[in-house]
Amino acid sequence: MITVHINGIGTASPSHIVDQDTVRSTVERVFGRAVEDLPRLLQVFEHGHIQTRRFVRPPEWYAERHGFAETNAVYAQEALRLATEAARIALAGREEFVEAILVATTTGIMTPSLDAALIQSLGLSLHTKRIPIFGLGCAAGVAGLARAAELSRSLSGALVLFVAVEVCSVTFQQTDASKSNIVGSSIFGDGAAAVCVSSQGSGPIIGTGFSTLFPDTEDIMGWDVADSGLRVRFSRDIPSFVLEHVPTVLREACATWGIDLDEIEDVIAHPGGAKVLDAYAVATGKPPSTFDIARDILRDFGNMSSVSVLFVLERWLQEPGPRPLALMSALGPGFSAEQLLLRVAE
Repeated sequence: MITVHINGIGTASPSHIVDQDTVRSTVERVFGRAVEDLPRLLQVFEHGHIQTRRFVRPPEWYAERHGFAETNAVYAQEALRLATEAARIALAGREEFVEAILVATTTGIMTPSLDAALIQSLGLSLHTKRIPIFGLGCAAGVAGLARAAELSRSLSGALVLFVAVEVCSVTFQQTDASKSNIVGSSIFGDGAAAVCVSSQGSGPIIGTGFSTLFPDTEDIMGWDVADSGLRVRFSRDIPSFVLEHVPTVLREACATWGIDLDEIEDVIAHPGGAKVLDAYAVATGKPPSTFDIARDILRDFGNMSSVSVLFVLERWLQEPGPRPLALMSALGPGFSAEQLLLRVAE
């Protein structure tokens, strides 16, 4: 089997850096007295695990009402800009060698899809193979990288570009006083990340992915489509779900890979929240310090859905002497889990 490496990574963030107090004030101004228990719900902003996030528009823009057409237009404009910036960093001048592109996004709708616009923005060959990925949410950062590696192998180790981009902030609903909307406003941020994979280079070797779909769990996470746009859906305790199901998933994944879980020394986890990372530490049997990078990304950028785990990956790659085996892991709508094994090349 052809060995495929990570040989380039780039990230991009919007210019508006907003702290939690500012977002809380904006949410309070939007809903005012319309929500009876608003003071209690606003306590979600008081947890210190998220301090700042990046948004594509200034805070005051989110206090105004915008229709789906307007917010989706902002998504299309900013997603292309952020994706282009991250991809150029990852490619480092290798645009002419890209044979395929995969783009994961969940926070807006484009037809033609974003990958078509990105090919032209980057100046890639008009014959570039393209695969859009929509609806995997937070799990798409891991799933997309696994699919990119598989595609590179099928193309004899060719250079494949994977991009994840999310503009979560435009999905905030000024007319939705639900707990899910208010909680979502306290955790999600905007950003983009890109990863290049091919048989060239000396970066970590991408192993086989392991995907799991949990039946009858579509209520846990997703979108409800309203006239005003995409309305976030949360319904269950995700940390408890991690504790109950992820240990079994990891045992099955490791059995497929022919390794023991104890052999994995680093975990590159999607930082969906502080309690989720705590649950991952228990589920993997790893010390809490294993997730320090993920906590740092969560603190500074919030949850950027599919993008966050790739920010963690970038920071992990910058660490001195990464250890031989690392697990990438994320959960997303479905409800689903994605695992990917990385081997550090000697």
